[in-house]
Amino acid sequence: MRKTILVSLHIIFLSFICIPAFAQRQMDRPYWYTLERGKLFFRSGNYGEALIAFVEARDQRRAMYTRMEQDLITLLSIPEVRRMGDSLELIEPYIAERGHIDAAAALAELYYRLPRESFRDSAQAALEAIGRYKEFPDAEYWIGEAYRVEGELGIALRQYEKAYAQRILLETPGFDLEILYKIVDIHRLRQEYTAMEERLLEILKRDTLWSQDSSSFVRTAMMRTLENEGVGRFLTLYRYNNQDVERAHRLLGLYYHALGRDNRGVEHLLFAFLIQNSIMVEEILRTQFDFSFSTLDLLMEQTPRRPVLLSYIEEVEYYKTIYYLGTSLNGSGKLPPARELWAFLSRRGAAAGEWGTRAAAQLRSPFLERAVEMP
Repeated sequence: MRKTILVSLHIIFLSFICIPAFAQRQMDRPYWYTLERGKLFFRSGNYGEALIAFVEARDQRRAMYTRMEQDLITLLSIPEVRRMGDSLELIEPYIAERGHIDAAAALAELYYRLPRESFRDSAQAALEAIGRYKEFPDAEYWIGEAYRVEGELGIALRQYEKAYAQRILLETPGFDLEILYKIVDIHRLRQEYTAMEERLLEILKRDTLWSQDSSSFVRTAMMRTLENEGVGRFLTLYRYNNQDVERAHRLLGLYYHALGRDNRGVEHLLFAFLIQNSIMVEEILRTQFDFSFSTLDLLMEQTPRRPVLLSYIEEVEYYKTIYYLGTSLNGSGKLPPARELWAFLSRRGAAAGEWGTRAAAQLRSPFLERAVEMP
């Protein structure tokens, strides 16, 4: 009786989390469980055990789908099945009638992952698809994380690259962006700036406002507004909240400024600056519906009583972004908006830290400052 109850509970558990019952034998720990166990080790600082678990999870998944692939190959090699051609519609009834449980399980797992219609009635397409699922990019990423925290940056980079190459199989939508940023960080640490630039530009392909055919016109209009009507008018007219690309624009802007390519630096730092302020305005509007942006100073008056904004300002290097946007503008021959930004920083006093001090020096006597280090 006790054994029957335990088995019933196990079946209910598997059904509840939507994992196909055939995916693992009752007493096996599935690959996803092993991966989550590794994450627990990782977050507790037990990196050695975490790495072992991540590798085991990858190997478990590979073994599982390799077995299923072989089950389908075995079925499709039967002479009767071969005479049916490549039609799943003909093969599936044969599987049911003859009791080919393993092949049925393999197809059921595949249909759990992908719509049946996507195979266009092709058994060969189904076989190729299940073979691809032997890869486990989530595990590859976490293996990279374990090596990164141990200082093995070269191995970590290879793992991130492998995970990104397999991104179509990632379990979490959008996680490939985080992997790209991890690749960027490794290149920065290794001072591989050309490779860093390439990856940042790849991230910006996701920025519709930047990558559209009309983007050049939009950037020109934004710059004209900033130069002719000032920072306040610019931030009143324009809003852009694509937080996914803010960091890419900021790093590229700082990188181009360090290279002395101020025109390109301005474009990216301006986008980062716009996104940062748009996010802050949206955060204020969540609780203060009648808020209306007018000046940066009034916007900053809202920050002391909102810890989330103070944290965000630090996270995105808000004052640093403004300072180098000003120096890039000055380097591109656009001194008036640069002085306006520096004046704002100088008024922020201790809140802006070193960037307020440096901005005050620029106001006294503007000079073309080159960054002493890469971003």
